[in-house]
Amino acid sequence: MMQELIEQAADLLRASRYTLAFTGAGISVESGIAPFRGPGGLWEKQDPKYFEKRYFMQHPGEVWPLLKELFYDTLPLAQPNAAHLALAELERAGRLHAVITQNIDNLHQRAGSREVHEFHGSMAAMDCLQCRRKTPASEVSLNLLPPPCPICGGLLKPDIVFFGEPIPEGAYQFSTLAAQKCEAVLIVGTSGNVHPAARIPHMAKHAGARIIEVNVQPSSYTESITDVFLQGPAGATLAALRDALLG
Repeated sequence: MMQELIEQAADLLRASRYTLAFTGAGISVESGIAPFRGPGGLWEKQDPKYFEKRYFMQHPGEVWPLLKELFYDTLPLAQPNAAHLALAELERAGRLHAVITQNIDNLHQRAGSREVHEFHGSMAAMDCLQCRRKTPASEVSLNLLPPPCPICGGLLKPDIVFFGEPIPEGAYQFSTLAAQKCEAVLIVGTSGNVHPAARIPHMAKHAGARIIEVNVQPSSYTESITDVFLQGPAGATLAALRDALLG
């Protein structure tokens, strides 16, 4: 049964002239990165207030040690897994045209994907709240917290979307336009409960795209817009789909 579904999904991707991948936290679980939501997720262990823009600005000395521990001490140690690598290979083969990700971990880029649009920002850069310039995180020392902007000495914040912040304009514009023109969407590792990101596959479906979903458990997409549901871990499932598509 699963092999038949894999073949169905491969046929849809083969017929598509413009294909998007839409990824969430589930694709990075096999790299050892815990999701924000669900069992074992970050919100079970940490108060979401620490990730509110207003709270951060009022208490940067309290929040920055947590950011360092959760993101900068751990995420760089994670490696791209088979799912990230499969998507990068599909892009190189011309079967995937862009990745829209809700993740901040930079693993798609490290796996070799080139056309990556980060809906919630990236930990790879830091944003100065004073001069508004961005600095690569690799150029910022975290020996002093909060770290000062190397340009003006102002307060640095990870260039990720905190509660109370808008979605990056470039990522939002690309995602909405791409959703309207794509012919297939490959959903991987997301429940579809985080808005406004969750609307992107719905926009694509409304415009006529076919939806392939890879998730360990059924999601809000499964019974509403999904055409082919591939239930299983992202790594093994996408590797099988890659093999069926590229042969």
